[in-house]
Amino acid sequence: METTELLKKVRKIEIKTKGLSKHIFSGEYHSAFKGRGMSFSEVRAYQYGDDVRNIDWNVTARTGDPYVKIFEEERELTVMLLIDVSQSAYFGTANQFKQGVITEISAVLSFSAIQNNDKVGVIFFTDKIEKFIPPKKGRSHILRIIRELIDFHPEDSGTNIGEALRYFNNVIKKRCTGFILSDFMAKGYEDPLRVASKRHDIIGIHLYDQREEALPNVGLIHTKDAETGELKWLDTSSVAVREQYAGWFKGNFDYFKNTFAKSGVDSLSIRTDEPYVTALLKFFKKRSK
Repeated sequence: METTELLKKVRKIEIKTKGLSKHIFSGEYHSAFKGRGMSFSEVRAYQYGDDVRNIDWNVTARTGDPYVKIFEEERELTVMLLIDVSQSAYFGTANQFKQGVITEISAVLSFSAIQNNDKVGVIFFTDKIEKFIPPKKGRSHILRIIRELIDFHPEDSGTNIGEALRYFNNVIKKRCTGFILSDFMAKGYEDPLRVASKRHDIIGIHLYDQREEALPNVGLIHTKDAETGELKWLDTSSVAVREQYAGWFKGNFDYFKNTFAKSGVDSLSIRTDEPYVTALLKFFKKRSK
């Protein structure tokens, strides 16, 4: 993509998403994600009613009097975006591709994070790790992330969510908030998700197109599998073909919902032709309760 055109697209997304994060999401983001991490602040003399589990035994032994540890809300969080850049994300039949919605949601989350003085990092993945951007603060860092989202060219085309989670578990040691943005057209990630959920606060954001959920009856169509490149004809007038197609989508969707639920991980689904603002606000408010 030409530099001038790219900068225009970056600026357009910045204007739209920065405004949303500032006027709509900043308070909801703070309520939904702040206070989930606690850091050690100081010690003070034990008082009646204090939790004995917070006793600092080293200080108590040194002074001869009981002291307890005082914890406070962590002032700074790290937000990691695990972004699916496989070929299936470049599908859309309504207003825009799934990848376009992923870009805007990622920008909203990023601007919301830096307004709360949090760091943001990114892992781009297909069936391998395509790129890692370490967590940092600042507008210039967020604009770099948006540029990458708009003009990223992955080497591979498949999807391996498990590999992305394993890499995430290895590279991010301190507890953070991790958003997985994908169409989740893959399985086999239950174990790495379970491991990640014990260390981090994970949220799965499932993006899908209405034509993936239900194939329309439009006769014979020529299709191409975005991830394998396989070409084939589909007779959409066949009830059996449409049912098989719907079953494939439902199988992936049910696996996504059940796997996240079993791991105790929050998730939400957003259709590309519906406003993601409404879905995110509803989700943030639910987590704030």
